Amino acid sequence: MTLQARLDAIREQGKARIPPDAQAVMGRSIEDLRTAGIMARVARAGSPAPNFTLMNAAGQPVGLRGLSTRGPVVLSFYRGRW
Repeated sequence: MTLQARLDAIREQGKARIPPDAQAVMGRSIEDLRTAGIMARVARAGSPAPNFTLMNAAGQPVGLRGLSTRGPVVLSFYRGRW
């Protein structure tokens, strides 16, 4: 199974778990964001990330610039479970 096919299957499974009224609210919110022009500001694959500093699990600041001096950095965006 290709990655795209797997992602499509996961998306369809998610739709089955979300009630239609909630799907409608989410759809309207997505359309509002697109209308507001957010897509023009979205980072594209391969774009360099802006430098940033966040706290790690121990409460210490960790910056992208410092990490990238040691080699490639993988960023993972986790939105949690709603």
